[in-house]
Amino acid sequence: RVAVVGAGVSGLTATKCCLDEGLEPTCFEQSQDIGGVWRFTEHIEPGRPSLYASVVSNTSKEMSAYSDFPYPEDFPVFLPNARFLSYLRLYAERFGLREHIKFGTTVISIRKRPDFATTGQWDVVTEADGKQTSHIFDAVMVCIGNHSEPSLPLHSFPGIEKFQGQYFHSRQYKYPDVFHGKRVLVVGMGNSGVDIAVEASRVAAKVTISTTRGAWLFSRVFDHGYPWDMVFNTRFMSLIRNSLPAPLARMLINYKVNQRINHENYGLQPEKSCFIREPVLNDDLPSYIVTGRITIKPGVKEFKGNSVVFHNCPEEEPIDIIVFSTGYEVSFPFLEEADVKVENKQASLYKYVFPTHLQRPTLAVIGLIKTLGAMMPVTEIQARWATHVFKGLCRLPPQSVMEKEVNKEKKHQVRRFGLSFDEILKTECLVYMDKLASFIGAKPNVMGLLCRDPWLALTIFFGPCTPYQYRLEGPGRWEGARQAILTQWDRVLRPTRTRVPTSSYSLCPSLLTVFGFLLLLAALVFGF
Repeated sequence: RVAVVGAGVSGLTATKCCLDEGLEPTCFEQSQDIGGVWRFTEHIEPGRPSLYASVVSNTSKEMSAYSDFPYPEDFPVFLPNARFLSYLRLYAERFGLREHIKFGTTVISIRKRPDFATTGQWDVVTEADGKQTSHIFDAVMVCIGNHSEPSLPLHSFPGIEKFQGQYFHSRQYKYPDVFHGKRVLVVGMGNSGVDIAVEASRVAAKVTISTTRGAWLFSRVFDHGYPWDMVFNTRFMSLIRNSLPAPLARMLINYKVNQRINHENYGLQPEKSCFIREPVLNDDLPSYIVTGRITIKPGVKEFKGNSVVFHNCPEEEPIDIIVFSTGYEVSFPFLEEADVKVENKQASLYKYVFPTHLQRPTLAVIGLIKTLGAMMPVTEIQARWATHVFKGLCRLPPQSVMEKEVNKEKKHQVRRFGLSFDEILKTECLVYMDKLASFIGAKPNVMGLLCRDPWLALTIFFGPCTPYQYRLEGPGRWEGARQAILTQWDRVLRPTRTRVPTSSYSLCPSLLTVFGFLLLLAALVFGF
């Protein structure tokens, strides 16, 4: 019996993975519906993620699908939150997940049983309608993400106690009406902060973004109008990024991200461009900067009664409203601190899933990770691996080995990404998923496919790394995976090619695979 905490993106796939492996999941969801962060509500609910009305996914539908459940063809390439939630509902209905979810039920505590060393079991206390109930579970999957507890470090902003205007965390934002005619400052340059600044600038008198570190800016629409992640996240591109010497790889990334706009000219250049920062996805920011609707400024030096002073900018700037887009804390209020150790917003987890020090591997944290790519396939492969560990089909290394790897990974991430609120949660998406897939025997064998099914092999290697690749072989193999991969571009183009002139000529994205095949032949012939 497995307790699943949360019925969002991670909790739904965790429940399904349990069912796939013959386990008995019970999913506890404190609200009255599924969806987690993707379910918009007009009011903020305590303990739940909060979404603003205009949120659109930053990753394309093909890259964001669960691996055995493609999106409907008519869904847009990037999904407004309501369409994203519709997909989650379809997924829950298709695999009968709702009957395993207890809605309106809050998990109060999760504690190891006295005989945990031999059984690995947990005492779980839940509350529904004011009544508490105790349960015994053989394993627990924590699927609450990290978008519920806002990080608002006011002590880092001198003079904030003297500020006479309004300020709030980005979690509280719903609609831009609050900014009408106001002078707005957004502190922080993550995806939410930039989205809010862009929306505010349509009604506000003035909008300023304050950023200490800067950020690389991506557009959802990438080369030749294709989705950014379907161009960027391919096995071929990942091989280049991870095989080249670090200085050369960084130089290529710098060159690529500056092709669209020169970041330095727009005030966006990362402070330390040698670090690979998580980029900001926004299609409007450059045009809003050049039209004067948004101004980029350095970090805040101090606040005054109705103004702000920025570093290296001696003059005061008047402001009426401050939006702190300063991220979230990592928190597990129902667990004992010793079970999942959190220090400086970092949880010490082997492969970002398993605590390293438990006597039995029966507690898994799903979805506490940041990748340059979609979350859904990552959480799914985590859940598939976790259920295999629960069943004893996969074994974890000794505690000392896991702890050594966690510490090594922390040092690597700091060197690569630099210091930030959540640097330890970042990792290379494709490499990470391949590693977990290899644990359960689901990693696609490109070289083997090259002999049996060369067109599929080349599509997998040179085309986008869509989640269906992890259903081609091994446990959980899906018969429709091959067809889903070969038709992935059809589903991308279907909602946009709504008018096709009779004399049109357009290169199919799959022809890129042919070019890749020629490159491969050249490499074999010339021996490089």
